[in-house]
Amino acid sequence: MQTQRRFEELDYQKTPLGELILRRRILPSLDDIEVYEIILGDAFLMTSLFTEVEQALSRLGMAAAESAFPGEKLDVVVGGLGLGYTARAALEFPALRSLLVVDFLEAVIGWHQRGLVPLGAGLTADPRCQFVHGDFFKLALAVGDEPSFDPLDSGRLYHAVLLDIDHSPANFLHAGNSELYTPDGLRRLIGHLHPGGIFALWSDAPPDPEFIASLNAVFTTCEAHIVSFHNPHQDRDSASTVYVAVS
Repeated sequence: MQTQRRFEELDYQKTPLGELILRRRILPSLDDIEVYEIILGDAFLMTSLFTEVEQALSRLGMAAAESAFPGEKLDVVVGGLGLGYTARAALEFPALRSLLVVDFLEAVIGWHQRGLVPLGAGLTADPRCQFVHGDFFKLALAVGDEPSFDPLDSGRLYHAVLLDIDHSPANFLHAGNSELYTPDGLRRLIGHLHPGGIFALWSDAPPDPEFIASLNAVFTTCEAHIVSFHNPHQDRDSASTVYVAVS
């Protein structure tokens, strides 16, 4: 019988954003639970050990979209693929018609297509789900005939955009991402939404009054939801924020 390794580096890639690592660990301190982790440069991006906030982003955003467009089939964009938990939670909604998942790192898309991560096979097999290799921020800020989220239809509109890439609206993976969080950037983003469409955003920080002011300057309404979860690594409760804004 082959013994399962307690630590395994599943993939390593050099990317424009730094060294990208996908690893899998078995944690004896937590009853030998299997955990997948993503490291980018010096940043610990994601773990499968706690995914409550990623799923809450989809569930809060999708619920808002269902309320805004009762009885309609929903076309949705997710910014950031990661380990796939935001995308999978969106696919749980029967009202979802199509899901474009945009990721800057081609290797991350490859992990899912190759089945290196647990949710990859399910996402790849769902006909509603399409992976898009691209810079979410450039596409979100595009206007007119510039390339947009759908490579085949630059003028396509969506019922919701769910974003899970930067650490917060003030803590970016890349400095160039910052423009989206300004009132001008948010106005450009609204250009991709149906009237009344939803923008939802994950943040690993408490509600930011300055960003809330920017949302209120552009959107009809916005709300900051505190999502609490247990962090087994630190054996304490942690909290993140999900912003939900209605255009």
